[in-house]
Amino acid sequence: MEDAYARSVSEVLEFFGVDPTKGLTDIQVTQHARLYGKNVLPQEKSTPFWKLVLKQFDDLLVKILIAAAFISFSLALANGETVLSAFIEPSELRAYQADIATVLRNGCFSILPATDLVPGDIVEVSVGCKIPADMRMIEILSDHLRVDQAILTGESCSVEKELDATTATNAVYQDKTNILFSGTTVVAGRARAVVIGVGSNTAMGSIRDSMLMTEDEATPLKKKLDEFGTFLAKIIAGICVLVWVVNIGHFSDAAHGGFLRGAIHYFKIAVALAVAAIPEGLPAVVTTCLALGTKRMARLNAIVRSLPSVETLGCTTVICSDKTGTLTTNMMSVSKICVLHSVNNGPVASEYVISGTTYAPEGFIFDSLGAQLEIPAQLPCLLHIAMCSALCNESVIQYNPDKRIYEKIGESTEVALRLLAEKIGLPGFDTMPSALNMLSKHERASYCNRYWESQFKKVSVLEFSRDRKMMSVLCSRKQMEIMFSKGAPESILSRCNNILCNDDGSTVPLSAHIRAQLEAKFNSFAGKETLRCLALALKRMPMGQQSLSFDDENDLTFIGLVGMLDPPRDEVRNAILSCMNAGIRVIVVTGDNKTTAESLCQKIGAFDHLGDFTGFSYTASEFEELPALQKSVALQRMTILSRVEPSHKRMLVEALQNQNEVVAMTGDGVNDAPALKKANIGIAMGSGTAVAKSASDMVLADDNFATVVAAVAEGRAIYNNTKQFIRYMISSNIGEVVCIFVAAMLGIPDTLVPVQLLWVNLVTDGLPATAIGFNKQDSDVMKSKPRKVNEAVVSGWLFFRYLVIGAYVGLATVAGFIWWFVYYDNGPKLPYNELMNFDSCSTREANYPCSIFSDRHPSTVSMTVLVVVEMFNALNNLSENQSLLAIPPWSNLWLVGSIIFTMILHILILYVQPLSALFSVTPLSWAEWTAVLYLSFPVIIIDEILKFFSRNSGIRFTFRFRRADLLPKREVRDK
Repeated sequence: MEDAYARSVSEVLEFFGVDPTKGLTDIQVTQHARLYGKNVLPQEKSTPFWKLVLKQFDDLLVKILIAAAFISFSLALANGETVLSAFIEPSELRAYQADIATVLRNGCFSILPATDLVPGDIVEVSVGCKIPADMRMIEILSDHLRVDQAILTGESCSVEKELDATTATNAVYQDKTNILFSGTTVVAGRARAVVIGVGSNTAMGSIRDSMLMTEDEATPLKKKLDEFGTFLAKIIAGICVLVWVVNIGHFSDAAHGGFLRGAIHYFKIAVALAVAAIPEGLPAVVTTCLALGTKRMARLNAIVRSLPSVETLGCTTVICSDKTGTLTTNMMSVSKICVLHSVNNGPVASEYVISGTTYAPEGFIFDSLGAQLEIPAQLPCLLHIAMCSALCNESVIQYNPDKRIYEKIGESTEVALRLLAEKIGLPGFDTMPSALNMLSKHERASYCNRYWESQFKKVSVLEFSRDRKMMSVLCSRKQMEIMFSKGAPESILSRCNNILCNDDGSTVPLSAHIRAQLEAKFNSFAGKETLRCLALALKRMPMGQQSLSFDDENDLTFIGLVGMLDPPRDEVRNAILSCMNAGIRVIVVTGDNKTTAESLCQKIGAFDHLGDFTGFSYTASEFEELPALQKSVALQRMTILSRVEPSHKRMLVEALQNQNEVVAMTGDGVNDAPALKKANIGIAMGSGTAVAKSASDMVLADDNFATVVAAVAEGRAIYNNTKQFIRYMISSNIGEVVCIFVAAMLGIPDTLVPVQLLWVNLVTDGLPATAIGFNKQDSDVMKSKPRKVNEAVVSGWLFFRYLVIGAYVGLATVAGFIWWFVYYDNGPKLPYNELMNFDSCSTREANYPCSIFSDRHPSTVSMTVLVVVEMFNALNNLSENQSLLAIPPWSNLWLVGSIIFTMILHILILYVQPLSALFSVTPLSWAEWTAVLYLSFPVIIIDEILKFFSRNSGIRFTFRFRRADLLPKREVRDK
């Protein structure tokens, strides 16, 4: 029954055919179970293992390599080679379902498993009960019923429930005050309700369905790497075909043994070219770099659950932040007290400010001048406020040694009063409140409250009711009876005739002038400062009185006014300002009302530049009613979205993503889970629900919004480092392509045999590329705007730089090969023409032995040039544009170490006999090493020149390809 909130109690009962005095019959239970299903959230289907395995190969570059391996294997078999030689987390939502329920069936109450509930069941709930299903209130068995539904709506205060039908149009969860939602908790009162929804047909079930409907989107880096892979695949395919076509004239050469074998030989070269061009280590190195980032972020209390999300943070443009528990502590606490100081020199109301924003009994009291009170309990009004707060209270504060935190049981406002009593302390302690700090945490939790409870004996209680809006308790102490009362200020003030003075403890009549002052303070607290206010009062009762009646709640003596709130975290202001400086917009998203949300933003201080929130603050209903064009404009300016429910949060994320925004969403409740999963990066609080954590990409262990800023900076640094090692790997691989291509075009012998090419890829693409991930974060990383989501990983200018560096790497490698044959004093000193016609050596007369082309020295020189030049190129990638003079090699000792280790490995295969034979290499002389260094070092000079052009935009030229479709196309989102 979807509209039960808008129906009367009798209509709902009639719909399900249930008698509220007897409940459902067994026959009805069976019928309803068959009709509506079980009260269980269905289990989410798991991904088969074979799909998880195949997913690891879902990368274009990897697919090309697999195809190349298959082709090579097929060619090997076709050539008669042997096989041996040819191969060298929504399940957590169930935790928020109640286990048992008190159910009326067949005229009798019984305790049944909550899974057995069906729509139409009559259920009784009381304080501490977890609501087992969505239910419509039918009877309140106490003066009132309050429910904590922050887990669902994000409201910072508990909600008072009522029986009347809701008349609101487009009602959200917060408007449905007659509905008890599954998974929420009763914090005060007792009531009966009829089940209207079970399993998936509950508010909790709709959250689950919303999460299942959300598909995981590829991260910006993943998209750009895929685009780059597609671009690279086109280039590689074109070069491979070109190499094969230009050598058609050599297919019939005698050295190949026939046209077909010649075609296969050059096809092998084309495949080798493809393998050389593909940065096969790129996926692994990207993963390694992201993993290193997660380690650094863990030190910042940001626990990463999804590796790609590390980089996504770097291009975040909007952070949608949940208010309750994220920007605030989600721990109600008293922040201000107002009492009457004295009437001797005219009535003067005194204000006190209370520090401390958690459930820990820690905080101080300051007067209006900002001076800390050493012994607050010496002041009469504060002393009696502490008494009333401790005695007129049903909540509990306790210390959890496992979690090392203070926890509450009961109504948040009553817990706040408990904490106030602890902060005021006790009279007679000369060093208050420091004396209390010597107690253990367990003893300290409620030490002062227990003291007052031991001094006074509770005799009778008048529970809170909606009509009176107050609660009273009769206490006895030393033959003295006192009634303490607390409640809504307007209710308490109307029943007060006297007021307690704070200067001397005297009681004076509550004049109209004093009453007006107190009402003005109340209006200021509740209006401008949006504090939740309670008034406290007392009354001397006749000796021996043992009970209370409503008539006793008159002729009260006013003690004071307390204002409480869910306080903002201290570090939030600077964190939001840092986001703004980094070009990141923050939108506060909350289930609370508009006024409360705007007040919080004013308290944070980060939105002072707005002045007025008109045009920047909307309720979810207001935003939904806007025309499409105005809605688009509002999205670009929005700072606050209030009165939201889970579907609204997900809607906001989708709307922002449709405007090409990269959205990070923070939250801690079940209500945040759909939006956390839909966002580009979901950030859950460490103290939040398991559902929120399972739907998120990252968890903040310290619940600190400021940690998000540090994580964004780390994400930007990781992206910069990712670009650097992509640049390094691609430019190096281009060099290998140029080497093979130029050798094929010139018609000279193969400069590198396959095993040597494999070695180069192994030693150069691994350690140095990974070490680039340790590059230090730029000092101005949070001073620049986020990069655009459609910005290519490799722009035209960068690709030109890749080509220049890669071309030099390849040409230097070929030059080393030719140098040994043509110019080396200890080499054969062949004419260049002879080198180009090496394949016809056996068919003609030559003044040198044909075996010279099998000598291992020239290929060893080429391979060494390729290794050394790539080591120098690794140093180029300490920074994209900064000179090595500004960022010296020792700024990244990991890179220096990896280069040294790589060179040691290379020297080992040259000079250790079994290895040199395996890799078809030979030891080099000093002259050969000198030539290697001469050919390799210029790559540093060339890149320094290119960096100079990049730094000086005034003289930098723009390189464009004539064929625009060769470059990765910009992503265009479907709108």
